[in-house]
Amino acid sequence: MTSPAEIERRYASVREHAAVTELDAVLVAGSEYTGFEGAVRYLSGFRILHRYAYVLLPLDGPPAIVFPREARWVGDHSETWIEEKVFAEFPGKWIRERANEKGWRRIGVYGLEYVMPVRDHAALDDLDLVAWDPSFDLARAVKSDEELESVRESFRLNEEGVRAVIAAYEPGKTEAELMGIAEDLFAARGTSRTTMDMVLPGTDGAARPEFKFPSHDRRIERDDLLLYGLEIAGPGGHWAEFSRPLCAGRPSKETLAALDAYTEYYEAAKATMRAGATAHDVHRAVSKGFLDRGFSLGHVTGHSIGMTMIEFPRIGEGTDIELLENMVISMHPHAITPDERACLYMQDTWLVTKEGGVPFSEMPLQIFKGGESV
Repeated sequence: MTSPAEIERRYASVREHAAVTELDAVLVAGSEYTGFEGAVRYLSGFRILHRYAYVLLPLDGPPAIVFPREARWVGDHSETWIEEKVFAEFPGKWIRERANEKGWRRIGVYGLEYVMPVRDHAALDDLDLVAWDPSFDLARAVKSDEELESVRESFRLNEEGVRAVIAAYEPGKTEAELMGIAEDLFAARGTSRTTMDMVLPGTDGAARPEFKFPSHDRRIERDDLLLYGLEIAGPGGHWAEFSRPLCAGRPSKETLAALDAYTEYYEAAKATMRAGATAHDVHRAVSKGFLDRGFSLGHVTGHSIGMTMIEFPRIGEGTDIELLENMVISMHPHAITPDERACLYMQDTWLVTKEGGVPFSEMPLQIFKGGESV
């Protein structure tokens, strides 16, 4: 349960950033698309079960939560702490009418490029809509003590799932069978549907770089390398990411070279992921060991993570955003060989402190053979 003080803290932070960009109101869009429903929950407490929803937060005055009318009986609407609940035939039309009624012209929209349905965007064409994703993410990037408890709960659950997969892993099982062990545990502990799990599999001690759905029919062989991407949001709604590679046999020389680079990345993250450093600084430091060994970095090196799976700032080249104490960062350098035939990929969730990065897990960076008691 989110406390009243935490709710007010969130609203105050969003309004402070909105005032800087001279907005009249902020419109946050969320959809059933996994990982993108969390922005609405962050401002309202409502968990999207199906379809989509909005939170409309003016700079002055109470917020409203807006649902499409066809979703009236989809989801537990009593979960939201927002008093004004609107079920509109066309949400965009209702939002436009509210803006005109209040004299609002400049609206900052989170989800304008990825989440907002076209029919609502078209209905708002007489307003000055400002793409506001980075600003909204920066307003919620620093986590309160209450939020950090939710992060830790999610991470404990995430790590428990990884440990269960390591304990059960052995040749002869299928990729989906192992994934199911983690998914069963996650669902039983309260993730609902907020899991985004995938796998990078490969033969001869090396994983292919493309993320895939786990195979349910091919049996794992001794020298297969499996890199599960396990990303979940626990009961409190904060996402965490954590994983370790699996291979019962002999890893390839490319895999072992990337593993050495991962050891260097880990120490670099501890040293540089401190308050006052920029996301660019951290990226340069953690990527050096991979680039020196000839690897390229696919996907994204890291990113802020919260109640939306991927938030700004990204840890990457040219992102000159200063990190602040109590930001939570997911790191997962995707080290790919020059011929793009093999990769290594591990996930860790980190806390930014004044002294440096602190990982939420103490599990060693190694390739597990299965059955280990970690």
